[in-house]
Amino acid sequence: MKVRRNLLIALSLLSISASAQRIKGSDTVLPVAQQTAERFMNQYPDTRVTVTGGGTGVGISALLDNTTDIAMASRPIKFSEKMKIKSTGEDVAEIVVAYDALAVVAHPSNPVKQLTRQQLEDIFRGKITNWKQVGGDDRKIVVYSRETSSGTYEFFKESVLKNKNYMANSLSMPATGAIIQSVSQTKGAIGYVGLAYVSPRVKTLSVSYDGKHYAAPTVENTTNKTYPIVRPLYYYYNVKKKAEIDPLIQYILSPDGQDIIKKSGYIPVK
Repeated sequence: MKVRRNLLIALSLLSISASAQRIKGSDTVLPVAQQTAERFMNQYPDTRVTVTGGGTGVGISALLDNTTDIAMASRPIKFSEKMKIKSTGEDVAEIVVAYDALAVVAHPSNPVKQLTRQQLEDIFRGKITNWKQVGGDDRKIVVYSRETSSGTYEFFKESVLKNKNYMANSLSMPATGAIIQSVSQTKGAIGYVGLAYVSPRVKTLSVSYDGKHYAAPTVENTTNKTYPIVRPLYYYYNVKKKAEIDPLIQYILSPDGQDIIKKSGYIPVK
């Protein structure tokens, strides 16, 4: 099966020699997109792939403007975005390339180990403002969030806040790395990041959606569906460019590509 898939990729590449593909969008998808693109170019030297972040909204806007060939997204494309693309006479294809757990992170010194979804909602909406209200130290909670163009911002709002608005004075960060850095330096901090970004600089919290069963954000708990904050990660592209883009899509979905995804801390789709 692996040999056959590689043969299909190779045959497709023959028709697009010296091709150049641009990938732009989600910071969550960025690390694995870079790794798979690098491996793809190593195997097929006549191809060129450039990968840049900026957020899901930025990637989808770039797809509309034809300044990217593939938009990386950590949320589904919005109806309004799809209609904008259709209004130009174009259409987009959607591919799920991986799954990701969204980890809630705090400063390593924070004694709190777990929170319910309701507690998270109350914290990020500004109703709970001190860690002592959830069993922690008497310390003000400093809320870090992603900017509104981020798919991670949108997904957390939908899944955890049940589409309610974030608190007005949460601190908006332009990238996931900025949340890791800020939370690691602020004792009262809380934030959320894709699982692949988790590092010893921050502490992950177990989460419960029913108030009884708590699970930590790990690859194992995401795979067996015990951790509740999980989302698909997407590639979007113009259907008219399918022939050009398909080899790269097939590579990320191949055993090699999915192995990269798994080793990077994401959940393979196959």
